[in-house]
Amino acid sequence: MGWLLAGQVWAQDRLILGVVPQQSPLKLYQNWQPVAAHLSGVTGREVVFETEKSIAEFETQLAKGRYDMAYMNPYHYVVAHQQQGYLARFRREGDIRGILVSTHSTFEPQKLLARPVLFPSPNAFAATLVIKYEMLENFDLAIEAKGLVRYVNSHDSVYKGVARGVGDYGGGVERTFRAFDADEDKGKLQVVYRTAPYPSHPIAFHPRLTPATASQLTQAWQTLPQKVMDPLGFARLMPVEDDDYAPIRALRARLSVKPVSEGK
Repeated sequence: MGWLLAGQVWAQDRLILGVVPQQSPLKLYQNWQPVAAHLSGVTGREVVFETEKSIAEFETQLAKGRYDMAYMNPYHYVVAHQQQGYLARFRREGDIRGILVSTHSTFEPQKLLARPVLFPSPNAFAATLVIKYEMLENFDLAIEAKGLVRYVNSHDSVYKGVARGVGDYGGGVERTFRAFDADEDKGKLQVVYRTAPYPSHPIAFHPRLTPATASQLTQAWQTLPQKVMDPLGFARLMPVEDDDYAPIRALRARLSVKPVSEGK
């Protein structure tokens, strides 16, 4: 397979496209390998798709500057910009909202305190941080303090866990829930809560890219075919600037988050 996991050797003649593992590695490979192939074809450089086994490991590699370019959540971006100088170039059209899914038909806030609430990772932006924040702000529910939070590594794992009764509620985002294709599990779930909207996941470049390479990559992203974007849930890509993520910085200052460490 043409994808790498953390810990494999950097190939200096390759450009690494890192993707946050919101879904299974196989699904991400199927959806993102055509992106890497298109970027390779346009730039004439080998672009390698890479993901990690967990969102936490992705954060560690991002903090180390492993990726030449990466698709990351908005919280990851403001941290990666501060730590490594990553600069947002594109994002998909539309904002991102966190969602709570359940096998129940309605949202009953007090039930969040009864059984485990499933989340993909501590620093998943809309799927974890924003939901926790809104539960506290809107319903005075400090679910983290109650010790009922369970992290399960990916959005798909959240959806499967809730469908199979591991918890009554789980956090995700609209895009990954639409793409969740485990029919037997998905048929049991309903979206019972949506958060406020925020700017969606950026595609950001590492500053080590030369101006010429960054220009080639920018052109390649701008010519990404619709048939390649459709499996990603992208209607189109929009140019974006660092200042567009100022609301995320403001929210970060008000959220209680697990620090992203440069780690291993």
